[in-house]
Amino acid sequence: MPKILHIKASPRGNESFSTRAAEAFLGSFLEAHRGWQAETLDLFQADIPEFRAPAAKAKYAVMSGKTPTGEAELAWKPVIDTINHFKSAAACVVSAPMWNFGIPYRLKDYIDVITQPGLTFSFSPQSGYTGLVTGRPVVLVLARGGAYGSGTGAEAYDHQAGYLRAVFGFMGFTDIRTVLVEPTLHRGPEGAEAALAKAIAELRVLAADPGLAKE
Repeated sequence: MPKILHIKASPRGNESFSTRAAEAFLGSFLEAHRGWQAETLDLFQADIPEFRAPAAKAKYAVMSGKTPTGEAELAWKPVIDTINHFKSAAACVVSAPMWNFGIPYRLKDYIDVITQPGLTFSFSPQSGYTGLVTGRPVVLVLARGGAYGSGTGAEAYDHQAGYLRAVFGFMGFTDIRTVLVEPTLHRGPEGAEAALAKAIAELRVLAADPGLAKE
């Protein structure tokens, strides 16, 4: 049974606009694509491996064509387990708020763990970097207190959407969809709910796209 993995990066529960939008998307996705299952990885509750010196040593060993040993090997195993779990999904949805113009630290921690040589990307002097996580889509559901799109004058402050598209693209994703919930602060509670409703309407249409359910 194919799985869509919801990578949830907000600690705010039902108060989170990105979480509410992503959950609406998942509900519509499962209705449209029978036979799929959904799993939520709550990054503020998950046991993300700490990437300290032994894990870094293992990473550089792999990048040098060597096999990690000793303490480095032990630290590398939970990294591999986390990546295998990530790669077990046939599709992903990432829901995240904008924090200080970027992404929450728990999402950055997770990305730093799963972006690894020989596992999610490779490198050769001839062809450069090649993403290894291919053939699956990712939907980015991103909430922001302000508006940062073209013509707002605040485009340069958006280090959320562009970074996520870049890092998932680096790992091999080519089908990357982005839906924004914005602004959630500048127009008061009614404006925030209107922004959420607009995003959910867009996500419900997107959820029915057969291109998202290719196995």
